[in-house]
Amino acid sequence: MTAPAAQAQNAAAGAATFKQQCQMCHVNTAGAKGFAAPNLWGVVGRKAGSTQFAYSTALKNSGKTWDPKTLDTFLTAPGKLVPGTRMVVAIPDAKKRADVIAYLKTLH
Repeated sequence: MTAPAAQAQNAAAGAATFKQQCQMCHVNTAGAKGFAAPNLWGVVGRKAGSTQFAYSTALKNSGKTWDPKTLDTFLTAPGKLVPGTRMVVAIPDAKKRADVIAYLKTLH
């Protein structure tokens, strides 16, 4: 299997995990509003608290930029990376986290 094909599969698996574990709070569509958590469209490379959604004060003040390493750490234990965050859902499986991050990279 070629690298692009493997990456596409990871993103597809990540989309499925996103739908199961994240979509109930987060949206992933450009310009969409109305959910309880920030829109994740274009999240990779974005500074925490930089969208129109009401982030927690903890995220606004974290100074974090959402790169793959930071996302991986956050998805492992949100409250450990950003104490006081409202996000409580973690993805303990490293493969699933990598797949979700691959999916989030496609949202631009």
